[in-house]
Amino acid sequence: MSGNATSRHRNAALLALASTTPDRVTTSADIDRRLAPALKRLRLPRGLLQRVAGVHERRNWADGQTFDGAAIAAAEKALAESGIDRREVGLLVNTSVTRKHLEPSVAVRIHHGLGLPSSAVNFDIANACLGFVNGMNLAAQLIDAGQIKYAVVVAGEDADDIQNNTIERLIGDDITRADFMQEFASLTLGSGAAAAVVGPADAHPEGHRILGGVTRAATQFHDVCVGSVEGMYTDTRALLEGGMELVLAAWTEARHEWDWAAMDRYILHQVSDVHTKAIVKAAGLDRSRIPTTYGRYGNVGPASIPITLAHEASSLEPGDRLLLMGVGSGLNTAMMEIAW
Repeated sequence: MSGNATSRHRNAALLALASTTPDRVTTSADIDRRLAPALKRLRLPRGLLQRVAGVHERRNWADGQTFDGAAIAAAEKALAESGIDRREVGLLVNTSVTRKHLEPSVAVRIHHGLGLPSSAVNFDIANACLGFVNGMNLAAQLIDAGQIKYAVVVAGEDADDIQNNTIERLIGDDITRADFMQEFASLTLGSGAAAAVVGPADAHPEGHRILGGVTRAATQFHDVCVGSVEGMYTDTRALLEGGMELVLAAWTEARHEWDWAAMDRYILHQVSDVHTKAIVKAAGLDRSRIPTTYGRYGNVGPASIPITLAHEASSLEPGDRLLLMGVGSGLNTAMMEIAW
């Protein structure tokens, strides 16, 4: 059985969006230097991260900084920008992949850090790199249903542990070329945080309408990219081919309900040059309308889409049409339209 799940929103708007990115920079050349023994032994060239993935650097938290603290900071900025009273927030959704423990949820610390009311429902949504879009969709549905007035959606990611663990493992004498390439994607990850405030469009004509979108699953690929803080193991060919097949199927079916052929911006999940070019080709997109941040920030998981949108916001005009697009490990894809 195949098909898209479609959502249309009547009264939901993005009121504010903010990001928090670390100041500490880790360049791909820095990682090459740490991997030098493995690259020499395996006869692999330096510069693969730059040439193959297009990732030249990524950010990592400095001493004393934490991913959840950064998510709180991003949410504080978004709440201030929105101008709403936090006592009216009815939902907090944390969409981070990163978590330091299994319980309690990451959301409880962020709820406490923001000083949200006890009436604000709070929990985590985990769906790999699609979590933030899923969280916005859920918030819009609850606002449409009249269950809540305002929602805060956050994501905070910390790539330090997985980077360090991966590098330490890859310089081991028992690592083969195949092992190295299976963990190559882990080296593209970066740290960062983002937050959005979603509310009723009728009360906020200045807001950016969340119109709706589609999701689609291809869970036969559930084992092509599996990760933890210890490492991420990826069948890159299967992930790319399965992801493009999924995106194209969702895009083709969505044409019957949505006109997405000429959006003003396509805000893609930030993975690499290879994945961006593949999506452009598969969907026939205008490359000039696709801003990228992975070259500077790497793949920041579910925070990638909102970080990229936050960076692009100053260049957007009222009436611009945006499509948020991504593929998450598992595999799932999501597309959401916003009228700026």
